[in-house]
Amino acid sequence: MQKYNISRSNYFYAIGLSYKKADADTRGHFSLDDAGKLALLNQAKENNIESLVVTSTCNRTEIYGFAQHPFQLIQLLCDNTRGTVEEFQKVAYIYKNKDAIAHMFRVGSGLDSQILGDFEIISQLKHSARASKKHGLLNHFSERLVNAVIQASKRIKTETNISSGATSVSFASVQYIFNSVEDVSNKNILLFGTGKIGRNTCENLVKHTKNEQITLINRTKDKAEVIAGKFNLVVKDYANLQEEINSSDVLIVATGAQRPTIDKHIIQSKKPLLILDLSIPKNVDANVEALDNVTLVHLDHLSEITDKTLEERKKEIPLAESIIEDVKIEFNQWLETRKFAPTIKALKHKLTNFATAELETQRKKNANFNEAQAELISGNIIQKITNHFAHHLKDDNISTDESLELIKKVFQLEPKTHV
Repeated sequence: MQKYNISRSNYFYAIGLSYKKADADTRGHFSLDDAGKLALLNQAKENNIESLVVTSTCNRTEIYGFAQHPFQLIQLLCDNTRGTVEEFQKVAYIYKNKDAIAHMFRVGSGLDSQILGDFEIISQLKHSARASKKHGLLNHFSERLVNAVIQASKRIKTETNISSGATSVSFASVQYIFNSVEDVSNKNILLFGTGKIGRNTCENLVKHTKNEQITLINRTKDKAEVIAGKFNLVVKDYANLQEEINSSDVLIVATGAQRPTIDKHIIQSKKPLLILDLSIPKNVDANVEALDNVTLVHLDHLSEITDKTLEERKKEIPLAESIIEDVKIEFNQWLETRKFAPTIKALKHKLTNFATAELETQRKKNANFNEAQAELISGNIIQKITNHFAHHLKDDNISTDESLELIKKVFQLEPKTHV
């Protein structure tokens, strides 16, 4: 990656862990809330990391960035979470250069999601890139790559049917409720937590259950009231949490807390209670399973649910992958251009110096020297020469590396290696 002249560091890495090898507890150890992400970005800045994008969802935590060694990024993650390097090494993946690029495309396009076709990750990738840019941690390469992944994601969503059916944890949770609770339209449903997953779950609940007995509770009440107003639902104070739980038939927990907020001691009712924990880290203590009337389901279980459209969505994978390849070709063409841009810039600078020296000589020799016309002509010639070399370097039939070395040698160029 260094040969593309895009970074002061040596390589582009994607490091992280996901549902594929890390269970919910382990993912919880490496989960980053907004404060954790901010602390990580600030530490990256202090450590002179040039470009970095960090994402953390219920299914994965990842860092995409430039470093001389992946341990620099791993250490950033461990310093700002409860995870350790030893724990990370057991379940993690590390991708480098082209493999890291390919991984970001698959993640952003929903092909690597726990539920195939879940596009919720792309909005977090956008948000994370904006946060990195705000902190001066997004170089040209990373910004262009994120935009390319967004483009691929949009095309896959509109040009394929890979997002048909249950394509998110929130939809899958509602589907599970349908399959597990009789007469769901008349059950008392409590949603605790109104973050993104909570909002999406609420929308799916209203749309598919036709239930008018849904209550929202959030630590910040005004956030819950905004959502409740949209769907005409009831909002209760956080202080009423225990009371509302004990009158509920279904409890959906989707908070961003770093520790369990629900345990068996808060549940006093003896009637059947289905609890869906959609949080990472887990927000429902496993001790609730000691209660005979409680059924606890975590999002990892929800992802195992297969609906009748899953096989149809799998058929869309080749088309989605071909779209990714199309967008990657465009990205790689841009990358190839970045590869020789410093040499062309240096060549133009060298030719300009030749022209300046020659104009100065002619100015002294010729009393009627037309300086404006001479500068115009020399400028046009320089542009034509550099354009010719650039066109040559874009030719797929020639070795760009060999041509670059020859140009540098002939013109004795020392182009800047950083952009």
